[in-house]
Amino acid sequence: MSDIEVAVGPLAELDDPGCREFAIGEGDWPFRGFVVRQGDAVYAYQNVCAHVGHPLNWSAHKFLTKDKSAIICASHGATYDIKKGNCIAGPARGRSLQAVAVAVRDGVVYVTGPEGGQ
Repeated sequence: MSDIEVAVGPLAELDDPGCREFAIGEGDWPFRGFVVRQGDAVYAYQNVCAHVGHPLNWSAHKFLTKDKSAIICASHGATYDIKKGNCIAGPARGRSLQAVAVAVRDGVVYVTGPEGGQ
């Protein structure tokens, strides 16, 4: 399986702070992730909670706490640091989200992940 780079969208269209989901690959099991903008920095993670392994969000592009200071799992409340992806509170303490390679070039956010999904 090889990695592929995909454009998530223009940085200017991401709220600060804000998130956007992405998928790499097609079919029933693409690789799913999300990017988080915080100022000029952008972080990317696989959309899998370190607690029980299911998606973090219940609604599209919603990954942040109410005050937008951290990433939160909608199911059990595991809370993750935006910059590092490590769990800072809740049932996944001691574990981390899987980081995804991310870059911003010419004002566009790109991520790199497995072409075959999962």
